Amino acid sequence: MNQYTKQELSKFKEQKFAYLKVEESDHVLTMTLDRANKKNALHPQLVNEIAYTLNYAHHSSDIWIIVIGAEGNVFCAGADLKAMAGIIEENDSTVPAPEGEILIGELFNKVYKPTIAKVTGDVYAGGFFFLAGCNIVIAQNDVKFGLPEVKRGLYPFQVMAALLKVMPARKVVDWCIRGYNLPVSEAERFGLVSSVVAKEEIEAELHKIIEELKQNSPSAIRYGLESYDKIQPSAEEHKYLFDMLQKTISSNDGREGLKAFREKRKPVWTGL
Repeated sequence: MNQYTKQELSKFKEQKFAYLKVEESDHVLTMTLDRANKKNALHPQLVNEIAYTLNYAHHSSDIWIIVIGAEGNVFCAGADLKAMAGIIEENDSTVPAPEGEILIGELFNKVYKPTIAKVTGDVYAGGFFFLAGCNIVIAQNDVKFGLPEVKRGLYPFQVMAALLKVMPARKVVDWCIRGYNLPVSEAERFGLVSSVVAKEEIEAELHKIIEELKQNSPSAIRYGLESYDKIQPSAEEHKYLFDMLQKTISSNDGREGLKAFREKRKPVWTGL
């Protein structure tokens, strides 16, 4: 991971984050999405803050494990549709801009540290980058999982590629083209979720897994995850999928879907 300079990463603890809470304790770095009022939608600066934090974790030998959680009752609603339409919310983050484009589907593959998603809220669309990208996913038994992009005139290109790493292809494609909510019990059965627990049990389950990981060699795990990354889809494939998303957004149906979403009405498709 080299989207930020060594000097920028050395000032990590001095930065002000706009949409992310970060805590480091006893070899564990915890990232908490902190944009609950916007359903933790992936604003460009939030993506930058996530990338900056994962770059820092990758290069820090004192960090062995990464936990990702979220404030609010929606873990992540996916891409910020207003930002996609060019309406960018201002913020006071001091996190430096990255060198080059950030492909969120690539981030988790490159950190080479065990990553755990603690899912206490609903997940939609691009929020599945976290679940598909993390090595372990603990989910509450009452959360909802949805892929509604096709109902907005879009398609979850990069999310599809990420999900194909952990779920059967036929189920992934069915989910993407029909756009329904997947029960969390099915998500566990198809491999997207590692364990499903009640709300009052999730902290204990997280603690148990962290303690198990700490019994193992951090360097052996790091090398193992690096080798796993080498047999995954390339950055060029992720770039192609990102470009396909931009093509879809600029289509007539894409523009109509986003407009209908903003106007809270049913879209009128033309197939163009």
